[in-house]
Amino acid sequence: MNKDARFWDKRADKYSKRPVSDQETYETKLEITRGYFRPDSEVLEIGCGTGSTALSHAPHVKHILATDISPVMINIAKGKAKAGQVENVTFEIRPADDHGIPESRYDVIMAHNLLHLLKNPEAVIEAAFRGLKPGGVFVTSTACIGDMSWYFRIIAPVGHFLKLIPFVNVFTQAQLKQDHIDAGFQVDQEWLPKK
Repeated sequence: MNKDARFWDKRADKYSKRPVSDQETYETKLEITRGYFRPDSEVLEIGCGTGSTALSHAPHVKHILATDISPVMINIAKGKAKAGQVENVTFEIRPADDHGIPESRYDVIMAHNLLHLLKNPEAVIEAAFRGLKPGGVFVTSTACIGDMSWYFRIIAPVGHFLKLIPFVNVFTQAQLKQDHIDAGFQVDQEWLPKK
């Protein structure tokens, strides 16, 4: 097991019990994403955490494959699905940078709060592009640390070095948008929360 999986395994239980810090923004993201769903949609979520978003979207699609690097988070997600009797979401342990996404397989691929935690987000964006059916949509939201105050850009590498936080990639919104364009995407919508 790699150190990123261990980091999230140690925090999974506390993470699953913590309320969403900005419920209004979360609900807006859910609503925007659901605008791309159809009842027959096949969806992949990369970096699903404890499964809350996948389970929330389940009634609106045919099937969701939700993946995460943390076995403990996946076990929590499976427990939530069982408790909620949700049968159209499959949870699998898989690192985000495992690019075994079948070509032209999904209608929608999601990666929420993930790309800034990857050393090579460009590779995941490119894999998502290849994994989408013609007309498919990649929905992502992530922290663009490069656009934040200078101290965030310093805290990220120092916190990682001290093993207080996971690796955090520092890029700007403009860089992230260009990475999507370079992969072949046309950026349909950009939305920023108030905070």
